[in-house]
This record gives sequence, structure tokens and C-alpha cells, in this order.
Amino acid sequence: MIKNGNRVEQLQIAYIGGGSRGWAWGLMSDLALSPELSGTVKLYDIDREAARKNEIIGNRLTALPESRGAWSYEAVDRLENALRGADFVIISIVPGTFTEMASDVHTPEKYGIYQSVGDTVGPGGILRALRTIPLYAGFAEAIKAYCPEAWVINYTNPMTLCTRTLYEVFPEIKAFGCCHEVFEVQKLMAEMLEDMEGIDGVHRAEIKTNVLGINHFTWMDSVEYEGRDLLPLYRQFVDKYYEEGFSKPKKAHWMNQYFDSAHRVKFDLFRRYGIVAAAGDRHLAEFCGRSYLASPEEVAYWKFGLTPVAWRTDNRTRLLERSERLVRGEEPLKLEGSGEEGVLQIKALLGLGDLITNVNLPNTGQMTGLPLPSVVETNAVLSHNRVTPVAAGRLPAEVESLVQRHVANQETTLRAGLAKDANLAFRAFTADPLVAVGVRDARALLQEMLANTAAYLPGWNLG
Repeated sequence: MIKNGNRVEQLQIAYIGGGSRGWAWGLMSDLALSPELSGTVKLYDIDREAARKNEIIGNRLTALPESRGAWSYEAVDRLENALRGADFVIISIVPGTFTEMASDVHTPEKYGIYQSVGDTVGPGGILRALRTIPLYAGFAEAIKAYCPEAWVINYTNPMTLCTRTLYEVFPEIKAFGCCHEVFEVQKLMAEMLEDMEGIDGVHRAEIKTNVLGINHFTWMDSVEYEGRDLLPLYRQFVDKYYEEGFSKPKKAHWMNQYFDSAHRVKFDLFRRYGIVAAAGDRHLAEFCGRSYLASPEEVAYWKFGLTPVAWRTDNRTRLLERSERLVRGEEPLKLEGSGEEGVLQIKALLGLGDLITNVNLPNTGQMTGLPLPSVVETNAVLSHNRVTPVAAGRLPAEVESLVQRHVANQETTLRAGLAKDANLAFRAFTADPLVAVGVRDARALLQEMLANTAAYLPGWNLG
């Protein structure tokens, strides 16, 4: 790459999972809207045809008259060809297929175990992690071999264990994980200001927070707007909407029933612990055992949704059809900002302006009370070639105990995934608070789920 004043040219980005029909398109738009950057994005995906189609889409996007960033997209057939010479590596993959995910999410329902997402904790999160950890160990080794100085930005879930694996295999890696769940809670605070005090037009970045916890089980013990402490107002807001929940009117959309919530879970957690739960209700609920997930009826009471894998399968069909239309020129390309911070983070790391945002990094002391080097989510300052975690402090004791249980279980899951050890996997499985069944049922469930995902567990002894 070449830095020329406030511009960086000939930047090299490797995109692992470059056939993505979501994150990749958002990144392409954000890059096209950034006049300070130009270069090449190499798209690597085990689905080579998907990467090739994104090559066409990306190059058409950057050729639009309104595009301000000069980029070239190239699908490559080998991981090392994407990584060699890369300045940045972006990882956004789906470990396995929706067949495996259907097992992750729905097989436990035979035992009365319901999951609203199934990608981070719970039986589904653990099985997804066991598929993902060996893949990320391979990515870490390849990055070490071909671009050890590159910055690595991870978007894949389970976020904590993906990031933790990268550092376990390549301790000197320059990697961090990104998640937008905190952004959504900042938006909720902006909506609160409008609802409670008529203050309109507040952007979520104007809501200053102290973030602490682990991914999808994040918390805020400080929330400010223009120097004002918002926690007293949030307490009033929670009291006002605790029973009915809060949601702004939205256009009817086929996604809403599965992804929207009325924030009642986070309201309840605030009443219980006096600290803001900073993730979507679908994620928060899975960390709390059966408290909010005892049955579909209980889920409906708390006004969030169980996301069926059938929806994800249907959505994939929609995205595939859209990809075909974009490639054939039957649907116009539009440059729209994604709302994500990936390109802002790249700019900051290139020295084009500092950025403070929440990231997932190994704990080096930024969070008191959680072990080193477990991966935690806190704010960090991104500046020229540096990510500096912000000291976040410590969670209240009752909340810390909830988080600690999952931190310990993630470490067991990591060891199971790296060692390909079904006994360690069973320890993690039975320690998860959602697996509230007897030992015999837990063992039978795990064996069935491992068998269902065996194609993605090479080298495991599943007998």
C-alpha cells in the first residue's frame, strides 16, 4: 500500500468468505463510498462460484458514477493467493451448511431446549464452535505464513471463540472481532431520548457508553449523551415500558417476526441487576438458561422471537436470486452505507483518524474479574497500526458470576475443538445453562448432534 497524504492507495484486502451475500455487499458499498481508500479485494470462498459472482458485483459497484473509491475485486481459488501480501484480512463465513445449523437449533427441541439464535452459546452455539475452531486454527496458521503483519477483522460467530482461536494458534496475530449488537442498544437510547424528552435526530454514535462483558452478553454501566448520565432516564423508560415493551412503528417486513423484540428481556435484566444489558434480546436470553426460553409460550410473553433455520434457508434463496439479478444487470446496483464500522476501522488503523468503538480482544487487564487471556468485549481506541483496549472496570458481582460461567465454558469448548475431544465437548455441553436435562438425555442429545455435524468434524472419534 502507498500512503499519500490523507489517501491510501494500492491497499490489499483479503476476504475469507468472499462469496457472502450480506457482509460482502455491505463492505463493497462502504469501500465505494470512501474516497480516501483504493486498492484490491481478493475474494476467497469454498464456493468459488459465489466469490466469482461477487467479483462481478464488486467491480460493477466501483464503476458506478457515484462511486468515490477505486477498487478492483478478484475471486481467487486458494486461500494463500488471497492472503499473500494482504494489509487487512476480513473473515465472515458460515461454518457448515443450513443442514448442520438446523440440527444445532432444532434437535435440542426434542428435549424441551429452545434457542432463539443458536450461534454463540447453548447446545447450538457449542456445536457451531466445534465446527468453527479447526477452521480458524487453519486461518491463523495461514495468516502467520502469508501475511503475519496484516490486521484481521472477524465477523463470524461464535465471535468470542473465533477470536480466541486465532490468538491461541498465532499469539502475535493482530486481530479483533466486531459486532453490531451494542450499536442497536445505542440506537435504543436515542429512541428513548425522543420518546421520553422529545429530543429527535440523535445518532447512535452520540451515545457514549462504557462496554464490558463478552460478545452477545455485553453490558453498559455508563451511558451518556452530551455529558449527561442517561441511566436515571433509562430507569424511567424501563418502568414505563416494562410490561408492554417498546418498539418504534416499522413498515411490515417478513423479517420482523423473527428478529424484532420489544426489549423486555433487557428491561428485566436492568431491573434485576441495575446495569444495561447491551445486546439483542434473542442473544441475551440464551445466556440466561431457561429464564426466558422455557417454552415458545414463555418466549412470546417476553416478546422476542425464535429464529427458525427454515427462515434462514428461505432467505438464502432470496439472496441467491438477488445475486443472479445483480450479476445479470436485472436489478440496479445502489451505493448505500451498511451502518457497520469495518471501513472506519480500516481508516483508523491506516492513520486516517482515530476511532473509539467496541471490539472483542483477549483480556490483558481491560476487564477486571475475568481471566486472562479470555476474549472480552470492551471499547478500544483504534489509531495508526494500533488497537488499545479501554479499561472498562468490573461487572457487578451477580452479573460477573453469570458471565464467568460462560467464559469458563468457552475455554473448555476451545480445548475440545482443538483436541477433537468428545469428552471435553460433553463437559462444555452439560455445563451450559440451557442444557437443563439429565445426564443421560444430555449425552444422547450431544451424540445425535455430533453425528449430524460429523462431516465437519474430521479426525474426531465419535464412536
